[in-house]
Amino acid sequence: MSDAIVLVAASRHYAMGDVVVKALDGVSFAVASGEKVAIMGPSGSGKTTCMHLIGCLDRPSSGRVLVGGEDTAEMGEAELASLRNRTVGFVFQQFHLLPRLTIAENAEVPLVYAGVAPRERRRRAKEALERVGLGDRRSHRPTELSGGQRQRAAIARALVNDPAILLADEPTGALDSATGASILQLFDEINRAGTTIVVVTHDRSIGDAFPRVIRLRDGRLEESC
Repeated sequence: MSDAIVLVAASRHYAMGDVVVKALDGVSFAVASGEKVAIMGPSGSGKTTCMHLIGCLDRPSSGRVLVGGEDTAEMGEAELASLRNRTVGFVFQQFHLLPRLTIAENAEVPLVYAGVAPRERRRRAKEALERVGLGDRRSHRPTELSGGQRQRAAIARALVNDPAILLADEPTGALDSATGASILQLFDEINRAGTTIVVVTHDRSIGDAFPRVIRLRDGRLEESC
């Protein structure tokens, strides 16, 4: 089995005046294709920075980050954007749905940026929404849906490009426990279909639902089990 994600002594340092902030400091781990992993740690542990590197939103200051076998360290912005659009789907805590668009139109947004023809966009958005159980809600707007339905719509949008990796940042943080559990069950179904799932969270109950947990603290790898 190949690796979907590899970090090799990856660091991300920021200059704050005369002070260097080591947001991530020499972290190494790999996530196999088709694996389901939680990245955990307290505030300031480096989780968000790690997510940005894996999601091709940033590149390391030193070390290597390979996503889908491609090394991001020396990529320019256009190359990072291309790899991100081809390989990674994002799910966020606050959904980030566009309120004036229907759920179907929200799901089509990544395909618009990818230059997909309108008819194909509609077909793929319909399939993605049916996959997450919202096939009968395509014409609804986000304000007409519950929190759990909005998160499912956001997941459909993340899946519409058929990404190899689904990256979720605190995906149940804005939901009640029962609705959050249903979202985790949906992640299980997506993972069984072959998508690599990486969830970034500080919630221990979420981590307990994952077969593998990578723990960060103060920008360093504390545990990978």
